[in-house]
Amino acid sequence: MTDPYFVDTNLLVYFRDSSEAELQVKAAAWMAFLWERRLGRLSVQVLNEYYTTVTRKLNPGLGRETARSDVRDLLAWRPVAVDDRVVQKAWSLEDQFSISWWDALIASAAQLTGCAALLSEDLQDGQDLGGLLVVDPFQHPPPNQT
Repeated sequence: MTDPYFVDTNLLVYFRDSSEAELQVKAAAWMAFLWERRLGRLSVQVLNEYYTTVTRKLNPGLGRETARSDVRDLLAWRPVAVDDRVVQKAWSLEDQFSISWWDALIASAAQLTGCAALLSEDLQDGQDLGGLLVVDPFQHPPPNQT
C-alpha cells in the first residue's frame, strides 16, 4: 500500500511505553516503516492525546521536553485540525458505524487526508469505515515485514 496510514494515539504511546516491551517493539516497527516511507498521517487531536498520555498517564512517563520534541517531529506528518469538515463527517461516521465520538473524529480526519488505513487497536481489526480499513498494528506487521 502506498497510500498514507493514519495513526491513532495508541501506536504513538506504545512506541514510548517501556512497560509494554512486546507492544513497544511492534509499534517501533510501524513507526520506522511510516517514517522511512513518509506515509504517516495524524490529527491535532491525536497529538494532544499523545502528549497528555505520555506525560501524565505512563509510568514511567516522559518528560515534557521529550514529549514536546516528539510532537514537534510529528508535525512533519501534517496533522489535520479538527474543523467543521472533520466534525460534520465525524457525525456521519458516528451514526453509520456506531463508533464513539472520539473514534469518529479520528476516522473522519483519516478519510479527509486520503488515508486508506487507520492504524488503531481501539476499533475492530478489518472493519471498513466507508473505505477506510482499520488495521490493528499489534496484530499485523507493516507490509513486507514478517
